[in-house]
Amino acid sequence: MLNRIIALAITAAAVAATPVAAAAPVSCKVTPAQIRTLAEAKGGEDATKALKLVSTGEALCAADAKFEAGKKFAQAAKLLGTELAALPAIGQ
Repeated sequence: MLNRIIALAITAAAVAATPVAAAAPVSCKVTPAQIRTLAEAKGGEDATKALKLVSTGEALCAADAKFEAGKKFAQAAKLLGTELAALPAIGQ
């Protein structure tokens, strides 16, 4: 019984530590376009860095590494002052 409780606690901790990029829906076609639009509106050095991260994310998408691409897109969104999960709301 104690082993089950410990296993449950470890699983709960792992789920809580899951990055936002894993939870946010990532589209290799839509997400880069949304981030680019946001970067153009913001401008500046952070926008330039975000665009580089988007390019890297697109390369990862092409290599079928969608999870890793999601991390890059999340970093880019954060540089632009938003979260990846908020991007669909921005596009509407």
